[in-house]
Amino acid sequence: MPISVGMIVGSLRQAAYTRFLERAAMELAPASWKTTDIGIGDLPLYNQDLETATPPPAWTTFRTAMAQVDAVLIITPEYNRGMPGALKNAFDVGSRPWGKSIWNGKPSAVLSLTPGALGAMSAHQQVRHTLSVLNSPTMPGPEVYLHSAASLFDEGGKLKSAETRDLIGKFLGHFEVWIGRFAALK
Repeated sequence: MPISVGMIVGSLRQAAYTRFLERAAMELAPASWKTTDIGIGDLPLYNQDLETATPPPAWTTFRTAMAQVDAVLIITPEYNRGMPGALKNAFDVGSRPWGKSIWNGKPSAVLSLTPGALGAMSAHQQVRHTLSVLNSPTMPGPEVYLHSAASLFDEGGKLKSAETRDLIGKFLGHFEVWIGRFAALK
C-alpha cells in the first residue's frame, strides 16, 4: 500500500517559489508515495466561537484531508523572519477541537525556501517548534534551508539545479525512513 503524504505550502501565491518546490518534491518523491496537495488558502481564521457542531466547511475539508494522510511535508517561505500567517492558522485549525488534533502523532518534515540568503531559517524553526507542541514527530534531520530561490527554477517553475534536485531527493528518502518509524504506532 502506498504511503500517503500530504504537502502543505505556506505561501498562498500560485507562482510562489514554495509552490514550485512542492511540484519538484512531488516529482522526486519515492515511488512508494502517493502525494496530495492540501490547500490552506480557503481556511477562515481560527475562532473558537466557530467551533460548533457545524464548523466552517473549509475547516472540515482540511481536517478530513489531513486525517487521510500518513504524513505531512510542510514547505514554507519566510515572512518578516517568521512563518506565514496562513500556515500558523492551518496549525491552529487542525489542532482543534480539543482532543481531536489532526497533527497528533502524524510524522512531519519541513522544507524552507526564500529568495534571500538565509533559506527561511527562522520560519523553518518556528514551524518545527509548532509541530513539536502539536505532538507531530518532526524529522530531526537532515534539515534543508534553500536560499536564492530565483536561481533554482526556470521560467516555467521547474527546478533546474541538479544539485538541488539531488538534495531534495535524498531528503525525501530520509523522510520515507522517518515515516516508516511511526507506521507501527497506528
